[in-house]
Amino acid sequence: QVQLAESGGGLVQAGGSLRLSCAVSRGAFSGYRMGWFRQAPGKEREFVAVVSRSGNTYYVDSVKGRFTISRDNAKNTVYLQMNSLKPEDTAVYYCAACGGWGVWPTTDQREYDYWGQGTQVTVSS
Repeated sequence: QVQLAESGGGLVQAGGSLRLSCAVSRGAFSGYRMGWFRQAPGKEREFVAVVSRSGNTYYVDSVKGRFTISRDNAKNTVYLQMNSLKPEDTAVYYCAACGGWGVWPTTDQREYDYWGQGTQVTVSS
């Protein structure tokens, strides 16, 4: 069973930065598209960013220019660098792995096979 473990969340002031990490174990990491999603209080979980097996990336409009997704296949880890954070970025952030070869970009959470437990990001104003 593939396991994903997020880390790096916390409390930060608006305008600050955080880097989230997601370590993948018990799976062929390089064979997955890797995505980040988030869920704010009272809202549905939403897509944030995805990185393909070859390193192509795609972002939701609200984070373009502020967030960067990357992957290190040697470390079986995907990252989400978050800069210029805003209070509306406050949410639980989840990483997910997609083993399929469907339409790119993979923004639909139903396409993802494995999920982490989430890490809380809180941005104060």
